[in-house]
Amino acid sequence: MISVQTWSDAQLLWDFQQMHHDPQPCSVGIGLGSHDLGVADATVNLYQRGMFPLILFTGATSRTTRDRMPRGEAEHYRERALELGVPASAILVEPRARNTGENINFARELLAERSVEVSSVLLVSKPYEERRAYATARRLWPGVAIVSASAPMTLSEYVDSMKDPRLVLDMLVGAQQRLLIYPEQGFMISQEVPDSVAAAYERLRSEGFTSRLLPAK
Repeated sequence: MISVQTWSDAQLLWDFQQMHHDPQPCSVGIGLGSHDLGVADATVNLYQRGMFPLILFTGATSRTTRDRMPRGEAEHYRERALELGVPASAILVEPRARNTGENINFARELLAERSVEVSSVLLVSKPYEERRAYATARRLWPGVAIVSASAPMTLSEYVDSMKDPRLVLDMLVGAQQRLLIYPEQGFMISQEVPDSVAAAYERLRSEGFTSRLLPAK
């Protein structure tokens, strides 16, 4: 049984992880690979709203996606976009990236190879990884305007879609940890964390929502 306080703490992390950017027209939309096919749906929705003329899906497979997406995350995203009516000519696929940094770097390399001029990027991720995607892109792709987006879902809606509340809380805690430790490792820019969010993160850790934490070095 998950307590009211735990859900309150999870909501604090959920709200902080989202950037609350208003989507705006960009040079390209980049859908970051994951287990969540909803990222592809959100990317297509933004494309169909005229937010960008080109989609780039990036992602290989991981231990959580190798069974669900055996052809690779980016390729499954592409197939979903085609099903939803996006023309093949508007989709690029980057099939090698295995983390957010590689998503950004390999996407940047592919766009350069295709001579796509990029002044702004609309990054589409899972709802609880908007801030990580933004911070990583700001670090690795200076000089380009970054807008972060995801499917417009509440925490409750996302938990219902995943059908595994504990896993969602574990992922929220893991995402928050990366925001704290990755800047020191040069993987993303540093961002101020409100005291209330830091306290919620520590409480959730102490309650054992730790399966997605990276080991201490």
